[in-house]
Amino acid sequence: MAKQRIQFLCNHCGGVQAKWMGKCPDCGTWDSLEEYKTPTPDGRAVVRQPHTGDLTTGGEAVVVSDIDEQDIPRIPTGNGEFDRILGGGIVPGSVVLVGGEPGIGKSTLMLQVANALAARDEKKGKNPKPEAPILYVTSEESARQTKLRASRLGVASSTLLVLAETNLERIVNQINKIQPAVVVIDSIQMIYKPDLPAAPGSVTQLRDGCMELVYLAKASGIAMLLVGHVTKAGTLAGPKIVEHIVDTVIYFEGDRFHSHRIVRCVKNRFGSTHEVGLFEMTGQGLREVSDPGNLFVEQYGPGGPPSGSIITAAMQGTRVLLVEVQALTASSVIGAAKRKTSGVSADRVAMIIAVLEKRADLRLAADDVFINIIGGVRIIEPAIDLAIALAIASAHSNRPMAAGTLAIGELGLGGEIRPVPQLEQRLREASRLGLGHGIVPHMGGNIPKLGGMALHPVRRLSQALADI
Repeated sequence: MAKQRIQFLCNHCGGVQAKWMGKCPDCGTWDSLEEYKTPTPDGRAVVRQPHTGDLTTGGEAVVVSDIDEQDIPRIPTGNGEFDRILGGGIVPGSVVLVGGEPGIGKSTLMLQVANALAARDEKKGKNPKPEAPILYVTSEESARQTKLRASRLGVASSTLLVLAETNLERIVNQINKIQPAVVVIDSIQMIYKPDLPAAPGSVTQLRDGCMELVYLAKASGIAMLLVGHVTKAGTLAGPKIVEHIVDTVIYFEGDRFHSHRIVRCVKNRFGSTHEVGLFEMTGQGLREVSDPGNLFVEQYGPGGPPSGSIITAAMQGTRVLLVEVQALTASSVIGAAKRKTSGVSADRVAMIIAVLEKRADLRLAADDVFINIIGGVRIIEPAIDLAIALAIASAHSNRPMAAGTLAIGELGLGGEIRPVPQLEQRLREASRLGLGHGIVPHMGGNIPKLGGMALHPVRRLSQALADI
């Protein structure tokens, strides 16, 4: 009998090595190689193909035009913002991964969603018969700890079941026994398969455990919500291999030391990947923010905003967020100027600074430049380029912009201001909140007419800088 070959798997990059080394040669991570053994058969093939001996019982290829286009049925969670992220609700048999930093509110949101799902049938009548219970699996806390959080959040549904377990085989056994409509697992990093020698949270345990849950969800039609931790690098622990397995991936954004949270969808096989949900952390849990309004815009007194401050409108899926861009410039040592950003791309800011120096004759080489988006929001679209450029110029000259000024536009390397999509929607939201002046790209006769808001169309950066 041939001796089984031992392999070592990196729990950071997933690379396979023939022998153990202190440092992974692929990614350079220390102490990341773990012994990997081929798992024993777990009957997964039987679940996917009951009649393995008869090939005629499998699926058959069909013409794409003959496939039924009926809408995918969804389970409304009762939480409007969470439903918005998912595209209208949870799809039966789907697997959703929720990621975020420790303490940002993942468990709180999942417990609130589970309670709303469990209570969805109780609102239909006096003595309704629930279709199926909701199972909340906690692998990091005891059932009593979960009860304490539930009491604080006002969770008291009779169809919400709590299971404190880390063994995947026992969890699957309970799921098959209870047959819930939705299963919440908090968190996937603590779940382990006893037939695998790797430690919980390793690449082997994460991949095999998540795949088994996905197979179970597809075979039974049970939707699953998995909570995943985020590393210091800002990615899901376990080299993001879980993201490719699940159907939907959503992330918590924002600073956990602020009250507001942004939940963003980055992958969705059943809907848009551009939607965001807004929540406010309170003593009773996460509260939905259905109308963001001027949520991220600082309210200044009669003196108006200081220099280096301007408002812009960013699109987050189908909603408009008005955010305040702040800039600060300070003298630095020649050749050692700093460029620090929060909420925007540092590379994009470096390009904008270069355009300001070349096309607007602003001397910033000897200045430290700091850019901050108020409220911990992260904006990645180029439509805020003009606002960043005006904020830097305002801080550099120490002359504030007029109160209630909005700036929207993409900045080209030649100093031109390019049009942005959905300009009318952005301007209408700004007008609704009382902003009176807008600096926008020149779009010929396509600029919308808004009562109470004066628009200043510009073609070049120099024209926009004239308003400072």
